[in-house]
Amino acid sequence: MVILSAIFTTALTDQVITIHPCKGVKTPAVPKRVRRIITPEQFDDLYAALPNNDMRLLVETDIESGLRYGELTELRVKDLNRSTRKLMVSRVVVELTKRFQTDGNRFVVKEYPKDEEERELGLSAQITRKIDAHIRENNLQPDDLLFAIREPENLQAPRLRVVPNPDELGLTEPNAQGRQYRHGTTTAYASARCRCVHCRAAVAIYRAERRAAGKDKPRQRRTVTTDGHIPRSWFRQNVWLPARAAAGLDSTVQVKGLRSAHASWLLAGGADIQIVKERLGHGSILTTQKYLGSLPEADDEAVDAFSKIRRRSS
Repeated sequence: MVILSAIFTTALTDQVITIHPCKGVKTPAVPKRVRRIITPEQFDDLYAALPNNDMRLLVETDIESGLRYGELTELRVKDLNRSTRKLMVSRVVVELTKRFQTDGNRFVVKEYPKDEEERELGLSAQITRKIDAHIRENNLQPDDLLFAIREPENLQAPRLRVVPNPDELGLTEPNAQGRQYRHGTTTAYASARCRCVHCRAAVAIYRAERRAAGKDKPRQRRTVTTDGHIPRSWFRQNVWLPARAAAGLDSTVQVKGLRSAHASWLLAGGADIQIVKERLGHGSILTTQKYLGSLPEADDEAVDAFSKIRRRSS
């Protein structure tokens, strides 16, 4: 509706048409969803479930800085002034899909962030110390990425499978011929067309055994093509989702939610909204205002305030 209205507005301005077809037309209202912000307690559970120190440092840096994922994964050693604890955000990496890649380049670095201007923000002393130790431990040079995949050949670990016991799994639903087969068998997969986790695992194990015996052509090990940048999809599948599940958090806790949590926590702690706007690189302060009172306990404070005044009459 917005795009079509803009086209007609241009046509009306250029006198191509004399009537604006969209004038007075109202579109159905779209209800806004409640903004879910990860709480400090939830973040602690998620942090503890992350697989290694590098991923913990990446996630902690994200929530302490509020950087977008492309800004975070393009950070280099030279961008952090460790003496003043100031972080310069001046670039962003863009991950291209296969159809848009040229010369096999999956990542393109833009010399300006989304808001098209550099910004500088301060970090806490504790996260600066952790980043400094990370730089020293990995002997990183000024132009090296702070967070990177340094051994691409070890990205895709082989998946462990539990061998199902068909005698304990019961029978499938009857097929078109009324026949039933035991779950966790290749026969159930082929004849009953059962696609449960046990039947799929039985077929995967069968194929793996044939490849190991040299009867089928072995499939090449999967690798992730990268120049060192951490692919967003790989991080989500191999780091974020397993940690989120281990922490018992639901699907509302997303990677991009760390940026939202940074803004909400700052505002809830009494930070100036203009400073928060500049840290996040928002184009308008109206965007930053959306994070005011977005933590769950903000509503509890309102209830307590109401109860305090009401008790005056008793």
